[in-house]
Amino acid sequence: MTRKRTALITGASAGLGEEFARQLAAQGYNLVLVARRKEKLQALAAELASAHRCDTRVEAADLSDPAAPQALYDSLSTQGVEVDYLINNAGVAGSDLLQDRDWADHEAFFQLMMLSVAKLCHLFIPAMRERGFGRVINIASVAGRIPRAGGCNYGPSKAYLIALSEDLSLTLHGSGVQVCALCPGYTHTDFHSTAGLQDMKDGMPEFVWYPAEVVVREGLNAVERGKPVYLSGRLYRLLDPFLQSVFTRRLFRIAARH
Repeated sequence: MTRKRTALITGASAGLGEEFARQLAAQGYNLVLVARRKEKLQALAAELASAHRCDTRVEAADLSDPAAPQALYDSLSTQGVEVDYLINNAGVAGSDLLQDRDWADHEAFFQLMMLSVAKLCHLFIPAMRERGFGRVINIASVAGRIPRAGGCNYGPSKAYLIALSEDLSLTLHGSGVQVCALCPGYTHTDFHSTAGLQDMKDGMPEFVWYPAEVVVREGLNAVERGKPVYLSGRLYRLLDPFLQSVFTRRLFRIAARH
């Protein structure tokens, strides 16, 4: 009897993580839902289990804790759960590297945004490669595609995920494991209100925003097509070559000096 495949989704209690859970459950995957908010995970797990007859497991974890990835891996190993699909989605807006003076906050940010992703890839991908099948989506951002003046944390952390995903994709070529850095632009989720950026969102034109269901659907399609990096949203795909231009980067540097 063929084993039903399992998807592990971090940051699954809201936003893109919740939407990934919904779409993967509809595709027939069992789910492991990971986030800090256990109550929200339990409600989502019960809903999806009922709607799609899938096995849903809840693992409450704070991935800004260096011990959390290993604890998550050990818990699933003890339960005999094999992960076939890994969605590294957990994230926050982050603090300002120069203005915010509590270094512990920055370390927690780096742990959540980069180190936990690398550790989960380190833990789960080797078994995927041995089985000859795996899918990994690391949620990056358009912000990781271009340097800009600002907080100096969020964009660089997403740039790391893009580079990591590209290297993993090359390394795993032909193994049956496919890795994609999904780079959304502005997306309708609760991310901006949670990060205190609702006023910024309200002041922006509607055409730059994409629904979460579109971003997730495009990401799932991109990893199946073997895309190591994929920008979600037609607008952002059109803008990306311009953003990558050496002339555009020069303009950004000039603007930052004034």
